[in-house]
Amino acid sequence: MSIRHSSAAIEALVTELSRLPGIGRRTAQRMALAIIKYPKSEIMRLAETLSTVATSVRLCSVCANLTEEDPCEICRNPERETGVICVVEDTPDLMAIERTGSYRGLYHVLHGALSPLEGVGPDDLKIKELLERLSSEVTEVILATNPSVEGEATAVYMARLIKPTGIRTTRIAQGLPMGAAIEMADQSTLARALSGRCDI
Repeated sequence: MSIRHSSAAIEALVTELSRLPGIGRRTAQRMALAIIKYPKSEIMRLAETLSTVATSVRLCSVCANLTEEDPCEICRNPERETGVICVVEDTPDLMAIERTGSYRGLYHVLHGALSPLEGVGPDDLKIKELLERLSSEVTEVILATNPSVEGEATAVYMARLIKPTGIRTTRIAQGLPMGAAIEMADQSTLARALSGRCDI
């Protein structure tokens, strides 16, 4: 289905939607047509919400999380363990860890991972800002980057930077997910599961 040339306004909406990650042109067209079918009041509410996000959401000056208030709610929370900082690649990773309810420390969001092929170097991430946060109060930095080539490279690079400070640097365990069959796991996953084993 194509709605090209049917309306300049619709075409502009399709173009903007297709710029979102994971949204191809056909999906953008379907989304645009769905939005157009909304009652006018709902379309205006969506527009107002996008406008609010554009003007109100910014990076926390402490941890670089997305927030409307600076510092963010997590950094302001007096019940958090200020001696532990969990480093994640992006905000969705932070949200995933928060959903577990098992971590009570602070965070630092890098906004990406090292990727020389894509031109992403240390200066493009919030690494310098993390190093500036490291003080005598910090006892551990947890590197919770993704288990990808870029994530591993980022973790190794950061561990080398943090090691001279004497602060304990750990990596999240990676291995078999709950319910997985050992015989179906690949060698790399099994190796990580064995090296990340813990006492029971």
